[in-house]
Amino acid sequence: MKAFIVEKYKKNGPLRLADMPAPTVGPNDVLVRIQAAAVNLLDSKVRDGEFKAFLPYRTPFILGHDLSGTVVAVGANVRQFKSGDEVYARPRDHRIGTFAESIAVHHSDVALKPSSLSMAEAASIPLVGLTAWQALVETGNVKPGQKVFIQAGSGGVGTFAIQLAKHLGATVATTTSTQNVELVKSLGADVVIDYKTQDFEKVLSGYDLVLHSQDDKALAKSLNVLKPGGQLVSISGPPDLPFAKSLRLNLLLRFVVRMLSWSVLKKAKARGIRYSFLFMRAEGQQLAEIAKLIDAGAIRPVVDKVFPFARTADALAYVETGRAKGKVVIAVAG
Repeated sequence: MKAFIVEKYKKNGPLRLADMPAPTVGPNDVLVRIQAAAVNLLDSKVRDGEFKAFLPYRTPFILGHDLSGTVVAVGANVRQFKSGDEVYARPRDHRIGTFAESIAVHHSDVALKPSSLSMAEAASIPLVGLTAWQALVETGNVKPGQKVFIQAGSGGVGTFAIQLAKHLGATVATTTSTQNVELVKSLGADVVIDYKTQDFEKVLSGYDLVLHSQDDKALAKSLNVLKPGGQLVSISGPPDLPFAKSLRLNLLLRFVVRMLSWSVLKKAKARGIRYSFLFMRAEGQQLAEIAKLIDAGAIRPVVDKVFPFARTADALAYVETGRAKGKVVIAVAG
C-alpha cells in the first residue's frame, strides 16, 4: 500500500511516499479504499511534534485526518456498513493515516457520505464539520436569536461554522481579509470585519459565543466582545483542565495545562464568561447528522484546491501558507 509517512518529528519535515503494510481489520473496523483526503493545519502540527506530549505517534506513521471512500470489507461485529458503501470519516486519534490508499477505521467513526457531494467535496467535511458541530451544537448550545462571532471566516472551520451557526438561527459575525469578504457573506455572515482595516474588539459587543481560532492577542480581545454569561470556545488553545482529564494526562502534565490556561480562566471568570478548549473528537453519528444538513442544502462545502495524491506534500505546504479559502483536498484514487 502506498502512503505518505512522517519518518521523524521535525518542524517542516518532509513527507515521504512509502510502501506500507496493508491495514489490519479488527472486528469493529471498516476497511475503506480511500478516494480523497483533506489536508489540515492539524497535519502539520502533528508532523512537527506539537502534540506529542499527549498525542504521541510512533514513527514512522501515516499522516492524514480526513477521508472519503468506498467500503471494501467490514469486521465481524459491524452491521451498519457493507462492502460498496460510500462513506466519509475522521478516524480517531492514534488511528489516523488517511494520506494512503486504504485505512481501517472503527465503525463508530464512520458515516455514509452526503449523497449530493463528490468524493473530494465529502473528504473536505469531517474534521471541520465535527469541530464546528462540537463547538456550536454540543458545547455552545447555540439558540435562535443569539449572536455568534466566528474568527477566520474564510478558513476551513470558519466556512463551515458560519453556515452551521446560520442554520441554528444565530446572527453571525466573522473576520476575514478584503478579498474574501464576498465569500463569507455568501455563506451567511451578517457582520463582516476586514481584519486588515478594522479591529473586531471595537466593532462587536454583547455576543453570546466566540469561536476562537487565532492567537493570544485575539483571545484577550474576544473576552471583551462577549456579554456576561457568554461563552468562549477555543480550538487553538490554551488547553484547559477538563481537556487534560479527558486524555488522562499525568499529574505533571495536568499542572502544566492548568498553568497555561490560568490567565484566561481568571479573566473570563471576572467577566462572568465560560471558557472551554475544544480538541475535536471522532464521531460518526454527528457526521451522519451533518450529512443530512448538507443533502438538505443547509451547508455546502468550500474547496479551494484539489491536488493529486503524488503532490500530497505540496498540498500540505499550501495549507501552511494560510491562504486557502475553505479546504484543500488530495485525490487519492478515482
